[in-house]
This record gives sequence, structure tokens and C-alpha cells, in this order.
Amino acid sequence: MKTLTSVIATTAVLSSAQASFAATEIEFWHAFTGRLGELVAEQVDTFNASQDEYTVVQSHKGNYSETLNAGIAAFRAGEQPHILMVIEVGTATMMAAEGAIKPVYEVMGDGFDQSKYIGSVKGYYTSPDGNMLSLPFNSSTPVLWVNRDKLSEAGIDPDTPMATWEQVGGVLDVLKEAGVDCPMTTAWQSWIHLENFSAYHNVPFATQDNGFAGTDTELALNGPAQVAHISQMGQWAQDGKFIYAGRRNEGGANFRAGECALFTESSAGYAGIKAEAEFDFEVRPLPYWEAVASEPQNTIIGGASLWVMEGHEDAEYAGVAAFMDFLSSADIQAKWHQDTGYLPITAEAGEKTKMMGFYDENPGTDIAVMQMTAKEPTANSKGLRLGSFDQIRGIIDEELEAVWSGDKDAQTALDSAAERGNALLRRFEQATQ
Repeated sequence: MKTLTSVIATTAVLSSAQASFAATEIEFWHAFTGRLGELVAEQVDTFNASQDEYTVVQSHKGNYSETLNAGIAAFRAGEQPHILMVIEVGTATMMAAEGAIKPVYEVMGDGFDQSKYIGSVKGYYTSPDGNMLSLPFNSSTPVLWVNRDKLSEAGIDPDTPMATWEQVGGVLDVLKEAGVDCPMTTAWQSWIHLENFSAYHNVPFATQDNGFAGTDTELALNGPAQVAHISQMGQWAQDGKFIYAGRRNEGGANFRAGECALFTESSAGYAGIKAEAEFDFEVRPLPYWEAVASEPQNTIIGGASLWVMEGHEDAEYAGVAAFMDFLSSADIQAKWHQDTGYLPITAEAGEKTKMMGFYDENPGTDIAVMQMTAKEPTANSKGLRLGSFDQIRGIIDEELEAVWSGDKDAQTALDSAAERGNALLRRFEQATQ
């Protein structure tokens, strides 16, 4: 008969052996819910099942802003995750957080091939000396989503051209006359109708190459082109042709429910629209104003990247590197791109998707890639790198809402946004000197 002492001793030995073989745990905090949350969980489960050395534990921490704030608070408390998803406009803030982040190129180590990542995507997250600081995980760009059934119901040929805002304006007129309650709505108004608008028309959003050339930058979002566009949208809002639903993606629910004819939104709207829409839809290029530019330049990315936090063990960083290598693989990236509408972060994944016939079977799903890569980015169109930009976006949203409600004209609102935003840029500049 075994004595209690021998049982305890045997249990201790077994527990010790099991502990020695326990997988190294990697914490990954993200901002996804719904279909995107399911797809992130699928990626994590696939990685965990592919090997037994590491276990990635994914946790939803709220929307983009809430996830960033949770990561900052956790670092201050010494409880930071290994991987933190950060919205693209938080890039300058993360770069300035010395001692808080471990650059991806250092985590990946020798042999890390940065050239395989698409330039227009990785450039947003690359240091001036060309090294990747974070991994571009979910990169999207804005497009025009079209409810073809709604157009047909209004007596409009669903194939009618809408490459320019001038053409869109004509379509909105007919939709309104036909009694459509929601001719057009939008998501992410600042990102699409000011940030991307500026890049697409090759006009500056801010000085100093939109912040890439230094922190002594000032907002230029109140220029003639931007004022003209916001003024026209304000008029459409007053006429009931543009329906404002909210600062983030609240308008997505209206479009997916079939209420709206046109919807300016991220290419990543594909996942939800494909899953929920019970109408014939398509994706078109983001319109441009022919009165401003003879042809569009390129759009810029949105979404987020994955930042590695300091303060962990070398063995854990090896696990982070393994997971990021997995996320960058052609098979995983191609599936992610096809499932979500996010851009493939490597050229190989894009080519694989093309060879699989996905673009032929799903017309328009390659538009986001073409918008980003058809032209070499200019100083005005390679992206934004502005400090405190998440807060500045809040200011812009507030001022745009005043235009949509008719309380301010576009010039007054954008002048105010620039003045208020510049005050935050000066504080950020002083804090990083």
C-alpha cells in the first residue's frame, strides 16, 4: 500500500515533469469582435494546433482606442501583454514610447526578410532607417460599397459609373428623388473623407510630409480641396442625401441591412457584408473629384499593426517571433485577405490569391490592392505619422459633426480642427524632445 508521503512525492514529480513540458504562453490583446473576432480566434487556434512549444492566448480589450489605453495602463502596472494591437494612427505614439516596445525586426532576429512585405503597407510601420517596428496585421483602405438592388429599385442602372464624386452626386440626386431614405452613409469619416481624401488627391494633410519628416508638423486639412469636399458633403447631409450614423462603423449596420445605397467604408467591410447582406452588392474604387485631380493618386492604409511589448523573457520572444512568422506565411495571409477584405501584407500572399482565382470569382476584391499599389506614393500619400492622432481624430469628428448638422460651414469647422489639433501636436513635440 502506498503511503501518503509516497503519493505526494509521486504527484510532485509528475507535476514537475508536466511543468517542464508546458508550452510557453504568449498574450495577444486585440480589438476585434464579431466576424473579425472569430477569424482572429481561428488564426490563433490554427497556430496553437500547429506546434506544442507555444500557446498564444488572445483577448479582446475593447475598440481600438480602448485596446491602446489598456496596453498603456498594463505597461505602467508591469502587466503588459506580449503583443498589442494598435490602431495605425497610434504609430507615432508607440514609436515615442521608449522602453515600452521591442521593435519587430529585433524580435524576428537575423534572417528576417523585410523585403517580402508590400512597401505601401510596411512603410507606415517602418523607421527612417528602413526597419520594421511593428507587424502590419490588419491593413485596409477605403472603397465604395454599392447596394445594386437599391439602385435598381430607384430606376438607376446598377452599372452606372461612379468613379468620380461628380458622378456620385448625380446618383444621389436620383436616389433622393426616388424616395430612398439613405442614399449614402459612411464609416470612419475622418479616415476616409479627410485623411484618405487628401492622399487620393495628392494634397497634404499635414506639413513635414504628413509628419514623417519630423514632429514639428502642423495640420493642413483645411486646404481648398478638403474644404470643398466637406462643404459638398455638408450640403448632401442637409438635403438628406448623406446620412451620418456615427464616428466609427455604425453606418455598417445600416448598409448590411439593405437600407443604404452607397457606403464609403474600409475594404475590410467585406467580412461582415458578405456574411450578412441579403442583397446584390459590389465594391467600387473610392471616388475622386475630377475638379481637383485628373486622376487619383493612391489611398492610404487603416487598420492596425501588432506591437511587441518590452519586459518579457527571451523564450517568450521566441514564441512571439514564431507566431508572427506564422501570420506572415503565404497560406495564412491569403486566407486572411480572402476572408476579411484586409490587404495581403506580402506580395506572395497576393499572388497566391490571384492564382487561386479568388479575384475572378469575387470581382472587386482586388480593388483595395490596386488602389494602394498602382502608383508610387508621394510625400502626400504615403500615410500619416502624427503624435496624439487618436485624440486629434476625436476633434476632427466633433467638427465634422457640426458641418453635417448645419451648425458650422466647412471652412470654419476645418480651421477649428486644425487649430485645436495643432495644440496637441505641439504638446506631443515638446514631450518627445
